[in-house]
Amino acid sequence: MNTTALTRARTARNEGREGVQIRWQLRQVMATREIWKGADLIRLLQERAGFEISSASMSALLNHQPSQVKWETLQALCTALRCTPNELFGVDAPVPTSK
Repeated sequence: MNTTALTRARTARNEGREGVQIRWQLRQVMATREIWKGADLIRLLQERAGFEISSASMSALLNHQPSQVKWETLQALCTALRCTPNELFGVDAPVPTSK
């Protein structure tokens, strides 16, 4: 399922509900640190956090908003990127949706 289809599915599932919208901002955090490739982040994860991640898993983190992130992965990303979880997740205030 592509990103657009996932967004539509999530929107349909949440139709009529109010709630915060959470955005995955890994690419933006990487860009502010001039890290442009998944392979470079994989290397940083290994060097700074001792964390191994497959190319396929990295691709998923970079190209899709995850429905869940393992605590260990979040810690490793924050260590490697020298950031906080607050930087990796953007939060929008609740917006009423139509019923």
